[in-house]
Amino acid sequence: MIFSVLAFIAVTISVCITDRKKSLCVQSFNCICEGIYDFIISAYTGAVLGIINFIRTCIYINKNKFNKNIYFIILLIFETLVIFNCILVWNGVISLLPTIGSVIRTYCLWQSNMKYVRLSGITTGLFYGLYYVYYEGWFMVLGYLILLIAGVIAVYKNDIKNGVKPVMA
Repeated sequence: MIFSVLAFIAVTISVCITDRKKSLCVQSFNCICEGIYDFIISAYTGAVLGIINFIRTCIYINKNKFNKNIYFIILLIFETLVIFNCILVWNGVISLLPTIGSVIRTYCLWQSNMKYVRLSGITTGLFYGLYYVYYEGWFMVLGYLILLIAGVIAVYKNDIKNGVKPVMA
């Protein structure tokens, strides 16, 4: 239970932070907590994704250390790992929810623009929230509902209200 509390607090805070590097640091903590929680409740697709997403986020924090071509290859590697994880630990259609959420989030966090991080809060809240409904992880459902709402508010406040339309790639 403690890991689910820490995970949802961290991911919610991460979309409210306006500095990309700080946001990713908080998200890396979320990945570890969520991975442990998923392992405890036997949600193995999510547990493995927690590890993959932790490594991904730590690398993305250090984006400036890579040239553009290598950084693009890193994106492709992580997108491939997320999809391969879905196949490897397939538990039925439910495995698609965190996979879709992670594919979108991996791309959004890869971007330098914080608007993508905020948008990924919406998609992550939706897909992971539904995933945890299946596993009856109600505190995580609540957490991802809060993330979804916080993501919508952050996008509105930072991107729409100021006249900048969020760009979906």
